[in-house]
Amino acid sequence: MESKVTKKPSATLTVNNRQIELPVYGGSVGPDVVDIRKLYSETGVFTYDPGFTSTASCESQITYIDGDEGVLLYRGYPIDQLAEHSSFLEVCYLLLHGELPNETQLKAFDKAITYHTMLHAQFDRFFEGYRRDAHPMAVMVGTVGALAAFYHDSTDIDDSRQRTIASHRMIAKMPTIAARAYKYSIGQPFVSPRNNLDYASNFLRMCFAVPAEDYVINPVLARAMDVFFILHADHEQNASTSTVRLAGSSGANPFACIASGIACLWGPAHGGANEAALKMLEEIGTVDHIPEFIRRVKDKDSDVRLMGFGHRVYKNYDPRAKAMQKLCHQVLKEVGAEDNPLLKVAMELEKIALSDEYFIQRKLYPNVDFYSGITLKAMGFPTSMFTVLFAVARTVGWIAQWTEMMEDPSQKIGRPRQVYTGAGPRDFVPLAKR
Repeated sequence: MESKVTKKPSATLTVNNRQIELPVYGGSVGPDVVDIRKLYSETGVFTYDPGFTSTASCESQITYIDGDEGVLLYRGYPIDQLAEHSSFLEVCYLLLHGELPNETQLKAFDKAITYHTMLHAQFDRFFEGYRRDAHPMAVMVGTVGALAAFYHDSTDIDDSRQRTIASHRMIAKMPTIAARAYKYSIGQPFVSPRNNLDYASNFLRMCFAVPAEDYVINPVLARAMDVFFILHADHEQNASTSTVRLAGSSGANPFACIASGIACLWGPAHGGANEAALKMLEEIGTVDHIPEFIRRVKDKDSDVRLMGFGHRVYKNYDPRAKAMQKLCHQVLKEVGAEDNPLLKVAMELEKIALSDEYFIQRKLYPNVDFYSGITLKAMGFPTSMFTVLFAVARTVGWIAQWTEMMEDPSQKIGRPRQVYTGAGPRDFVPLAKR
C-alpha cells in the first residue's frame, strides 16, 4: 500500500528539559496525527494512552468515521447510500479492492464467492465434538481457526494469490459455518449451500430450511439480511479489527487472524450490544413502564443503564441506526408484527431520548444495536446468534484490513509499551527464610 499522508508543520515537544520536533501528518479527511515513532529513542519516554483512544495504530484507506458528525464512509461512499442502493457482495468487492465493481467484475466476484461456500466433508465432524448447548460463538471461534488445517494451500501470507483465495474462502464459508453452528444448537440437520441463490438468501435457507418441506425465500427478509451485512461490514479500527491486525502483524495465517477477531467480537462490550439492547426492551415490557425506567436511568445511585444508545466513537446519531430503523419496520410488517410491543417501547424510548435534555447533553443517540436486535428476532434468530451474524458481516472488513496491513511496508509487529508500577529490583529469598 502506497502511503498517502501529507506532511504538515511539525509539533514541538519539551520533555525532561529537552525540546524535540515531531512530524505531523494529515490524511485525506479527519484529524491530523503527530508521529511519535522516534519519541522513545530521542527522549527515553513513552506515551500513555489506555484504550488507544488518541493513538492511530496504522494508515488505512478503507473506512472513515467522523463521530461528531455521524459520518461513516466505506472507501469514501456514505453508508446510507450503500445500504439503499448496493448489495453485500458489491460492498465486499469495494472494501477489498477500493472501487465499486463494474458488471463483469461483480459477476466474476460473485462466482468466486459462490463456488467457495461448500465446506470440506470432514469439516462437519468438528461440530459433533461440541456439546449441543455450546454457545454458537464458541463454535465459531474453534471452527474458523480450524479452517487452516483444511485449506493449507492458502496460508502462505507472502503469496498474493493465496491471500486472495483465503479471502474468498472466508467470505464464502463464514455463512455456511454460522448456519451449521445454529443448526447444531437446535438439533436439526445441516443444509448445504445452493449456487443458484444470492449470498443473503443462501444464508437464510441454510439457517431455516428443513427436510420436511421446501424453503421459500422471502425477498423482504433476504434484503434485510443483506443490508444488515452491509451495515456491519467494517467499522475502522475497533477492538476486533485491531485484534485481527495485531495477530496478523506476527505473521499468523489469515484463518487464525479472523478467528482471533471473532473471539474479540464475542465480548459483550463489542458484538453483544444488540443482545443487551433487546434484553433491556424486554425488561421494560410495555410503554407505560418507560417513565419509571427513565427515572432509574437518571438516578446516579442506580445500576440501570440505557442500552443501544450512545457509542464509543459516535457523538451524534449513528448513521447505521437510520437504515436499521427502516429495516426494522419493513421486517416487522412483513412477518405481521407491526404491533410488536418491543417496537412500541423502542419507538417511545427513542422519542424520549432524542427530546430529553438529560440524554441530549450526554449525546446518547440511538446506535445500530438499538434496532438490530428486534429485527433479527423478528426474522427468527435467537439472541445467541446475534453476534454470530455480526461476525459473518464483519469478516470482509477484517479481511480487507488484514490484507491492507500485509501490503503496508511500514507495518511492524504490534508491541504496545506499559507504565510499570510493580516491585522494584529485589533479591531472591530462600523458602526457609520467608
